[in-house]
Amino acid sequence: MPANPPPPASDDDAPELTVSVRRLCAFAAQAGDLDLRFTPAPSALEGMAGHRQVQSRRGAGYEPELSLSCSFEGLRVRGRADGFDPQALRLEEIKTCRGPVESIKPNQRALHRAQARVYAAMLCEARQLPSLRVAVVYFDLATESETLLEEEFDAATLREQFQAMARIYLQWARAQAQRGRNLKQALGTLPFPRPAFRAGQRELSRRIYQAGAARRCLLAQAPTGIGKTLASLYPLLKAKAGHRIDRVFFLTAKTPGRTVALEALRELQDKGAHDLRVLEIEARESACRHPEAACHGESCPLARGFYDRLPAAREAASAVRLLDRARLARIAGEHQLCPYFLAQEMAHWCDVVVADYNYYFHPSAFLYVLAQEEQWQAALLVDEAHNLLERARGMYSAVLPESSFARARGMVPAAAVRALQLLRLQWDRAEASCGPDALLDQLPEELDSAIRDASGCLAEHFNAHPQLAKGPLQDLFFEILQCARLAESFDTHSVLDFSPAPDGTRQIALRNLIPATFLRPRFAAARSAVCFSGTLSPFEFYRDTLGLPPDTAMVDIASPFSARQLQVKLARNLSTRLQDRPQTLAQLVRLIATQFAQRPGNYLAFFSSFEYMEMAADELGRRHPGIATWRQTRGGAPGERAAFLERFQPGGHGIGFAVLGGVFGEGVDLPGDRLVGAFVATLGLPQHDALNERMRQRMDERFGDGYAYTYLYPGIRKVVQAGGRVIRSESDEGVLWLLDQRFARPEVARLLPAWWELAAERA
Repeated sequence: MPANPPPPASDDDAPELTVSVRRLCAFAAQAGDLDLRFTPAPSALEGMAGHRQVQSRRGAGYEPELSLSCSFEGLRVRGRADGFDPQALRLEEIKTCRGPVESIKPNQRALHRAQARVYAAMLCEARQLPSLRVAVVYFDLATESETLLEEEFDAATLREQFQAMARIYLQWARAQAQRGRNLKQALGTLPFPRPAFRAGQRELSRRIYQAGAARRCLLAQAPTGIGKTLASLYPLLKAKAGHRIDRVFFLTAKTPGRTVALEALRELQDKGAHDLRVLEIEARESACRHPEAACHGESCPLARGFYDRLPAAREAASAVRLLDRARLARIAGEHQLCPYFLAQEMAHWCDVVVADYNYYFHPSAFLYVLAQEEQWQAALLVDEAHNLLERARGMYSAVLPESSFARARGMVPAAAVRALQLLRLQWDRAEASCGPDALLDQLPEELDSAIRDASGCLAEHFNAHPQLAKGPLQDLFFEILQCARLAESFDTHSVLDFSPAPDGTRQIALRNLIPATFLRPRFAAARSAVCFSGTLSPFEFYRDTLGLPPDTAMVDIASPFSARQLQVKLARNLSTRLQDRPQTLAQLVRLIATQFAQRPGNYLAFFSSFEYMEMAADELGRRHPGIATWRQTRGGAPGERAAFLERFQPGGHGIGFAVLGGVFGEGVDLPGDRLVGAFVATLGLPQHDALNERMRQRMDERFGDGYAYTYLYPGIRKVVQAGGRVIRSESDEGVLWLLDQRFARPEVARLLPAWWELAAERA
């Protein structure tokens, strides 16, 4: 803050606040239980079509989509009423649904009534009407029938109810608006919180500020160790002061990334951004305090009366500058609320939200939906963005295991038995029609129809029986529902895959190969997006596959490290190809042992698979039993991962064996002599199987270099990430062995960091 900040604005000279009818009612009129029992909600397109159908049934003079607004004590409320019948003097709020009105949750029905009354109050004021009939019209898409719930109010009563809600909202919103003005002033003069920028930090910050100010996307490759997180958050917050950036979403692939971001934001708060409000959103599964209960008031005590206790909890949470998961859990516990859904409420009122990729890029992403509803200008910071490609493929894929049918046997309602039988039949027919590669490029129409029918039958069952507990039948339903949703957009970016599951059981998968189609509108909806990582080379690969716009800016920040710190050695006559491994295993082990003898210390050795890793570790143990070794375990639990890293003690001597691309290939910080070297015994190329070959074809059709996009670029990225474990600061020194002669090829060598100087040696 400046030394002499101006006095806070009074209510009279404060700028007018604006709120939508939807948000006003959600804030001031919602009451009762949190209830997340499944109800089959119509899609946005179905909802719009339902609205039009109801409106078309009305008589002459009916006014659809009526824009309304009014002001009260400095608050402007705006919205669009669904319809007004001047002959009947009836204001209508239309809601599409599936099934009987009784299945709509009580808190939702109360919210719908509140919205209709607010629109009615605004219409009475606009047209000087003495009274009005107020109706919520529920339109059942399945039966095309209407249920009209109507009340009649005089204008004075409607005005009193509206003003009561407006006063509740105003008290809160004025405080938030004043905090926003204070924050804008503080950010305008906010200094960089460190005594000086590190090498590369200033350039990275400058380019990110430019992207935020110019509404552009940016791909930024910057080496580990320069402080990318702080260098990305600082400039966007500075840009927030001078340009319209309503929210900053810092999106990460893993929990450690969230931790680093929160530490940087706390540092910025302490250095002057005192009014900055930060929220961490953790996964629902880890935030849940009653995992055995369903999310509704009849089952979970934290859902019972949720909206009644929410205002006090919201007030308490707003007084905390940094709402990490621990602080949020404490406040939620004090007010007996679900911490996960308290976090969702606080996302409306925080300047920076730190969350997993899923919360913006998933098909049902909360932050994306919220930003669209609130019409925010949101800036994205995508941390370790090289991970987004594979994560997004998973988000836009759906898997239906045959075992799910077996687990749900005996639970299927009679009305859904035939639909599930037909789904199994069409599954068998589609699988029989595909070739030996177990893939289909098209989704058969009969299978598509069977998936939708099965989803619909189960949806009707759960809608009619909302009290049913979670279990195998609900799991089966959600898997089929996900398939049905992705089937709607099935195209050349995906493939139908009948390959067996890892355990050998049957499954069907709608598998996404190129997520650009789905991610493109997410990036387009943001004011700006910065994707940054230590490995984003080549930029065009990530721009194309992630769906970033053609004019995306690109910056490659020079490394602060030098070739003298890292000896990069190439085994020029060693092959780690699958067919050569038995013959070259002794040669590989001899090289590792020789390096260890020349410079004893802690090393990491990376291999392409667990089988190859175990083969090499066993051979080293037989030939050199005096060298201490430890190994990554398959599907290692957090405790096993911690134990693996604990072996890398200062002054220690031994070799940790790991799989390239696994949990120890990136995000691992072993500075000083905790790690003195690494061996990479593979190019990291993905397996040449039917699915990857189909991906290569699709990549080639769309981008023109299918082999590089499918195999080479993803493989070398993992190599560079693994090699980056050795040098973590300007004082570190170490050695990196690239154990394959193919690293000498020009098309491979050019993808390695410029500061690595390869020295070819005989293995």
